Amino acid sequence: MVMVTMFSSAVMVTKFSSAMRTILCLVFLRILYPVSALPYQSPQAPNYLPGYPDEWAFTTRQQGEPAPKVDYKEVMKDIVEVMTNSRDFWPADNGNYGPLFIRLTWHNTGSYRTSDGRGGADGARQRFEPERSWADNTNLDKARALLWPVKQKYGQGLSWGDLFVLAGNAAFESMGGPYFGFCGGRIDADDGSESVQLGPSPEQEVLMPCKVAGKCQEPLGANAIGLIYVNPEGHMGIPDPVVTARHVREVFARMDMNDSETVALMGGGHSFGGTHGACPAGAGPSPREDPVNPWPGLCGSGKGYDAFTSGFEFTFTTHPTTFDVEYFNNLINFDWQVHVGPGGRFQWKPILSEGMDSPTAPTNDGRYPRRYVGALTSDIALTKDEAYKKLVELYASDQNLFNRAWSHAWYKLTTRDMGPRSRCSNDDAPPPQWFQYPLPDPPAQLANFEEVKHKLVEVLDDDTGEAIGMFTRLAWQCSSTFRSTDYLGGCNGARIRFSPQKDWAVNINVVSAIDTLEPIKEEFGENLSWADLIILAGNTALEKAGGKSLKFCGGRTDATDGKGSEHLHPKITGKFTEPLVQLKDSMVQLKDSIGILSLTQREFAALNGAGYAVGDLRDCDGLFCRRNSFQTAVANSERPYSTTSNLSNIFFLTLLSERWDKYTIPDTGKEMYKARGKDHLMLPTDFLFLLDPELLAIVQDFAADNDLFLSVVASAWTKLSNVDRFKGPTGNVCD
Repeated sequence: MVMVTMFSSAVMVTKFSSAMRTILCLVFLRILYPVSALPYQSPQAPNYLPGYPDEWAFTTRQQGEPAPKVDYKEVMKDIVEVMTNSRDFWPADNGNYGPLFIRLTWHNTGSYRTSDGRGGADGARQRFEPERSWADNTNLDKARALLWPVKQKYGQGLSWGDLFVLAGNAAFESMGGPYFGFCGGRIDADDGSESVQLGPSPEQEVLMPCKVAGKCQEPLGANAIGLIYVNPEGHMGIPDPVVTARHVREVFARMDMNDSETVALMGGGHSFGGTHGACPAGAGPSPREDPVNPWPGLCGSGKGYDAFTSGFEFTFTTHPTTFDVEYFNNLINFDWQVHVGPGGRFQWKPILSEGMDSPTAPTNDGRYPRRYVGALTSDIALTKDEAYKKLVELYASDQNLFNRAWSHAWYKLTTRDMGPRSRCSNDDAPPPQWFQYPLPDPPAQLANFEEVKHKLVEVLDDDTGEAIGMFTRLAWQCSSTFRSTDYLGGCNGARIRFSPQKDWAVNINVVSAIDTLEPIKEEFGENLSWADLIILAGNTALEKAGGKSLKFCGGRTDATDGKGSEHLHPKITGKFTEPLVQLKDSMVQLKDSIGILSLTQREFAALNGAGYAVGDLRDCDGLFCRRNSFQTAVANSERPYSTTSNLSNIFFLTLLSERWDKYTIPDTGKEMYKARGKDHLMLPTDFLFLLDPELLAIVQDFAADNDLFLSVVASAWTKLSNVDRFKGPTGNVCD
C-alpha cells in the first residue's frame, strides 16, 4: 500500500483568531476522554474488524497480571501472511502491505525526542489523539486495522506497541532487508494523555510553544506540529534542498541521530513503496473530525491509485518491494528537476536525455500499469550537503556496508524509548547497544551494608548537622535525574560524579558530600559501588533526622563516564524560566515534571517537604536546600537559621500559616517568596502548592498528620531510589 516515510506528509498551516484557538483547545480537551480512546467502525473496514468498544477493550500490563510470553518470530510469520493478502477495503500496492507497515513502524517510533524522552512506540499511543490525527499519520488507521487479526490471535501477550515495531521488522526482512533484532516488552497506554505534550494541545503551547509551523524549536521533536520530522516539500514548503538539508540534520539530531544514521534511515525507508497524492482534493477529514469514516480520500474511489496520503505522487524506486541501494544510485546518477505533482505539491523527477525512458515501477492497477520514479525535496537535500552526499555515494557503492548501517540505525530508532537492555522481555534481544548506556556488572561480592551504615552513622554523629543535608541532597540529585518517558537516568551508575551532571548549576557543592563519603568508599573498595553508597547515605541521613526506617536494596553499579546524561537536567529546581506572574503556566510545568519523575503529586509533595526540613545548609541549589540558606552568605556562627535537622511536616505548617509576598534576594537576585513580617522563605515551586486545589489538599493532609507525612516520605524516597533497577518491562530487582 502507500509508502510515505518520515518526510512524506505535509501540514496545512492555518492561522486562527484567539477566540477560535480557545474553542479548539476546549474541544481538544473534551475529545481526549474517552471517545478518542475508542476505535471507529468504518463502513470501509474489513469484515473482521470488531465493533466498539467491548471487543476492543483489554487490560494493559500495568493493570493486570504479567502477560504470557509470546514467540515474536511466530508473530512475524503471521504478519508476513497479512502483508500479501490484499484487502478490498484498502488494496495493497503491488500486492504487498510491507511498505505500509514500515511507514506504520516509522511513524510510531519516529515521534521520539531526546529533550524529554517522549514519543516512540512504547505505549502505542498512535491509536489515540492527538497522534492518530496528525497529518503525517494519514491512512495509518488502515494499517492498524489490517493488523487486528494478529493482535486478536495473541491477545494479552502481545502489546500493540510491540506489534507495531514487529510489523516493520517483518516487512523489511521479508523484502530482503537486514534484521538486527528486536527488544520486546512495550506496554500499551490506556489513552493518549502521554502524547498531549507532543501537540497540538494547550499543554504543548505552554510547555513548548511553536509560534511558526515549520520553525518549531527544541524541546519539540519535529519542526512542525503533526509532522514526524520535516516538511518533505522543503523547509516552509519551499523546494530548496540546500536549506532543507540543514533542517533535516537539525531535526534528526533531536532524536539523537547522526549523519550516517540519518542517511541510512532515509535510504532504507525509501527503498520501498511510494507516495500517494492523486489529486489536490486531499484525504478528507481526520479521525478527530470524522471518527466514523476518517480519511476517505476525495480523489475518485479514495483507495488504490486514487489514495491520497501525502499529496505527492510517485514511486521511490523501480522495484518498490525489494531492499537494495537503487535509491542512492538514483540520487547520484540522475539530475533532478522540481515540478508540481497532481496533488499540488512540489516534487522532483529525473531529467532525461533524448530518447531515454523515464524509470517506472509496475503497479497492480489496470488503469495505470506503471508509476514514475520521483523524489522529495528532503531526498534531493542529501545530494546538496557535502557530508550527506559522501554517505550517499558510500552506501550506493557498498550494499553490505549499507546493510550494517541500516540495521543498526533501525534498531536504534525502534528501541531508543525502551531504556536499558534489562527492560527487554525476550532473551534473544540484541546485546546492550551504546545508545542504551549499558552499565558494568555489579560487584561480584557486595559489601556488608550494615557495616557501611555503621560508618555512615559515625560520620553523622560527629557532625554538627550539616551532613544530613549534604547526604540527602546528594541522593536526591542523583536519583531525580530519572525520567519515566524513556527510562533513562536515576542513581544506578552514580553518573553525578561526572560531567555533565557534576557541572549543572543545581548540583553546586555536591562534591562536598562526595568528598565526605570518600573514606568510606576507600575502606570497602570495589565491593561497594558509589551508587549504593550514595543511596545508603541518603537513607541513613533521613533515618537519623527522624524519618521512618528505610529498606535498602543494594547491588547497584558505577558508570565509567557521564554519557547518557546530556538531556536529564532536572526539570524542577525550585524556579521556572517563566516570570513568576505566569503562575498558571508554571503549574503546568510543575505537574508535567512530576509525571516525568514517575512520582504522584502526593509523593513529590512529601519529598519536597523533606528537602525543606532537612536539606543542605550552604552553597546549595535545588529542592533539597533549607530555604533560608539562600539568604546572603554569612559566617557559620552568624547564620540566621538553625542547623538542626529534624524531619517533620514543618514545610506544610509554615506554608499554610503565613501570607507570602514575592521577594528577591538582594545579593543574588534569586526570586523567592517571603512570609509577611517574618524571615521565612519559600521557593516559587513551594508557593504553587497553595494555588492548585489538588496540591493544596495534599498540603493540608500533611500539615494535619505528621505521621502520614513521614510514611509517604519513606515510600516515595524508596520508590525513587529503586525506580531504575529494572528487571524486564515491568519488574524491579528490589521487589
